[in-house]
Amino acid sequence: MPDRLDEYRRKRDPARTPEPVPAGTATPDEERHRFVIQQHHARSLHWDVRLERDGVLVSFAVPRGLPRDQARNNLAKHTEDHPLEYLDFAGEIPAGEYGGGRMTIFDQGTYRSDKWRSDEISVTFHGDRTKGRYVFFQTGGADWMVRRMDPPEPGWETMPGDLRPMLATRASALPGDDAAWGYEMRWSGQRALAYVDGGRVTLGGPGGEPLIAVFPEIRALGPDLAPIEAVLDGELVVFDGARPDPDRLARRVGARNPKRAADRDPAQFLIYDLLWLDGHRTTGRLRYAERRELLDGLALAGEHWQTPPFFPGGGRFARDAARSQGLSGVVAKRLDSPYLPGETSRHWREIDVN
Repeated sequence: MPDRLDEYRRKRDPARTPEPVPAGTATPDEERHRFVIQQHHARSLHWDVRLERDGVLVSFAVPRGLPRDQARNNLAKHTEDHPLEYLDFAGEIPAGEYGGGRMTIFDQGTYRSDKWRSDEISVTFHGDRTKGRYVFFQTGGADWMVRRMDPPEPGWETMPGDLRPMLATRASALPGDDAAWGYEMRWSGQRALAYVDGGRVTLGGPGGEPLIAVFPEIRALGPDLAPIEAVLDGELVVFDGARPDPDRLARRVGARNPKRAADRDPAQFLIYDLLWLDGHRTTGRLRYAERRELLDGLALAGEHWQTPPFFPGGGRFARDAARSQGLSGVVAKRLDSPYLPGETSRHWREIDVN
């Protein structure tokens, strides 16, 4: 019998990697049909799906993870078989080694094999986070696709792809019923919606115009947030010290070489609302205060993104803070206001500080 782990061992030096490198292939007395899904922060984020079969783990690298509804098929790369010891592996594979990067266990469990052919594998997962029937089917060589066959969990809604931001009206003074409002700084940046899906980010401007190629530094938000998927509302701002610099932002938008421009004038994505989270729409359903609570729970803070604070019932404090930071104004949002995509509403008000 050929050694099914020969390719696995050829790619790894046990003196340099913490991965298990057994001398031979296991011959278990009984097939237990276990699986593991590992989140792998290698050169690019992906998820490794491994299925116990004939003493090894048949493995697929799935760049966007298993699809969570039937709306699309996801790419799956058939990779070398792995040893059964990999069922429990998590750790840091050193840079420069094959598969270098951080690997964590996303899910473990057992599966039922519904069909197993050389070009098609149908399994039903029974894991803590992964449940339901999936089909892996070959499209050419090592290229496969994976499709979810079962309906998604009850209440699941596919991520929307064409939302437009809610807009504020102008006002000359702070609201009189201060306790009913929350206050944010007015950043005067480039409004953008971020769609974070399968560790990837798509940025859309107010009219849906694509922006991720213009602001490539925001791509790292995807793997940082994974496996969580969300639609986020915010602004792209380029700072000069602690103050937004509209001229630098304008240069970024018009730059011929976005990567070089990002190195020279890096942008910050300031996130202040949450429109969809892991299969559940928040627009039209949750109040602003509830959406902010969910958003704050995501703890979004990275080199090029953050969630600035808001001030419930603190209009004068927010106005004074904006003035001291050299900002032009604040945005008041009713704490009980729904998010109304594409609408201009008096539930949100822009107020100058001078």
